[in-house]
Amino acid sequence: MAQSTTRLAPHAPSPKCLGRAMAPPMTSHDALPTLANRTQDLRVALFSGNYNYVRDGANQALNRLVGYLLSQGAQVRVYSPVVEHPAFPATGDLVNVPSFSVPGRGEYRIPSALPGRVRRDLADFAPNIVHVSSPDVTAHRAVTWARARGIPVMGSVHTRFDTYPRYYNMAWIEPVLTAILRRFYRRCDGLVAPSESMAQVLRDQRMNYDISLWSRGVDRTIFDAGRRDMAWRRSLGIADDEVVVGLFSRLVMEKGLDVFSDTIDELVSRGVKHRVLIVGEGPAREWFEARLPGAVFAGFQSGTNLGRAVASMDVLFFPSVTETFGNVTLEAMACALPAVCAEATGSESLVTDGVSGRLIPPGRIHAFAEAVRSYVEDPVLRAAHGAAGEARSRDFSWDRINQAVADTYLRLIRQKARAGK
Repeated sequence: MAQSTTRLAPHAPSPKCLGRAMAPPMTSHDALPTLANRTQDLRVALFSGNYNYVRDGANQALNRLVGYLLSQGAQVRVYSPVVEHPAFPATGDLVNVPSFSVPGRGEYRIPSALPGRVRRDLADFAPNIVHVSSPDVTAHRAVTWARARGIPVMGSVHTRFDTYPRYYNMAWIEPVLTAILRRFYRRCDGLVAPSESMAQVLRDQRMNYDISLWSRGVDRTIFDAGRRDMAWRRSLGIADDEVVVGLFSRLVMEKGLDVFSDTIDELVSRGVKHRVLIVGEGPAREWFEARLPGAVFAGFQSGTNLGRAVASMDVLFFPSVTETFGNVTLEAMACALPAVCAEATGSESLVTDGVSGRLIPPGRIHAFAEAVRSYVEDPVLRAAHGAAGEARSRDFSWDRINQAVADTYLRLIRQKARAGK
């Protein structure tokens, strides 16, 4: 396990660099948080189960949020497991918390404690808001620490943890997980969810009664139809006249890889001419390659290389039901691809069925196959729905989205201060 460190990513401003004095540490359990009226007044303690050691959409959104808050003059301190070789540099001050690796999925770690050194670091930092982004043991204890001091807590929901067991033949445990999540989220003063469809699921599950939106943005310098590269496709053995059905994702079973491969089997059996392009890595790659012997696996891509890979597809097929937003779907839409997705949280808030793509009930292999076939065989429909998706993708601006989170912090701080009077 990596030793405890506090690290600052290159170019990330530290509290000292911001030229503002550190607030005095809290000494009383009855102390109320400092009233913050502006974004630059914020002092955010962010707890993440995976801030940067494995790359995924959730932690990239958290790093982007921290970068935005720092640029606006706020102070942020991040508490997360630290590893020797993270997937990417952390944005902001990062403090290591104890953790252990997930059995069978060693690349992931579960935070397991809030030891004295971390509590002292928290007290010295003196946050006026605590943000918890995963329902692990450390986050539970951080919530207790904050509630004892009258500090508001905001929880952000990034994935459908309660749906994961069904991909590992353990669906029976889902009600138990839902109950555990409910206990955790109801101890928060408010939640943010990445889509209205996910927010409604949380309301239906009675997770909390204060739920705001923290949507996601798309980097249009990376994801753009203009990055389509026929020479790159040819280098992978894909002919110019072949229609590419693509998936880009971390290759884990909870992304619906079984549904994807079963649907491709049906397309093949029906004689639908297409090529499959898979972009990404993960522990299920070997299984996925065996299931799709005719597919092209391009491996992990990032930055402009990822944008090129996505834009070089023709149709996105993404049957996952575990997404709370669907970064993959939005990025494909920005590249003018029609999207065939599961009718589930996240995708429902992005794709307009029959306009920019298709929303299919989860697990309906025949319906998925028919939707994909329609785009493969009809270039006019494919272009029209791709253009509609590209237009919709322009509604997502990162700065506006991240300011909405800052505004939620400020509102929760004011509400807590009023409640304490």
